Amino acid sequence: MTVPNAVLEGKIVYIPAPDELLPHRDPFLFLTEVTEYVQGSWAEGYWQLSGEELFFEGHFPSRPTLPGVLLCEAIAQLGAYLVLADEQFHGRLPLFGGIDKARFRRQVLPGERVDLRVDVRRLSSTAGKASGSASVNGDLACSGDLMFVVVPK
Repeated sequence: MTVPNAVLEGKIVYIPAPDELLPHRDPFLFLTEVTEYVQGSWAEGYWQLSGEELFFEGHFPSRPTLPGVLLCEAIAQLGAYLVLADEQFHGRLPLFGGIDKARFRRQVLPGERVDLRVDVRRLSSTAGKASGSASVNGDLACSGDLMFVVVPK
């Protein structure tokens, strides 16, 4: 879903759908919509879980829970979106380089909406660092510091 008339820094702009910028596709696209961003600084978006995702069948059958590593990946995808929204990175590919200080505070259950935020700490033409978080209904579910490299496609 795209938001054709979002307001960013006082200007009306077009926010592309995640699949317009990210190379990820179902079943590995974990970003439903980007709701707001400031280029090179921060982004917010969300991942709406349907409850029908296959990983819930095996993690765990008696208590379906979103795997924490997928929360980290959703945060990383929002970060990749923010990088790729900048024209200087068109034709490039951000790759996950690592995560530090990852903490999981709350289980995420089928059908919940995961709100995501990424704040860029450092960004160069070849690499960067960011902090990210995932929350549900205002309750922090996951946070961590991301490292990434940017390579040619």
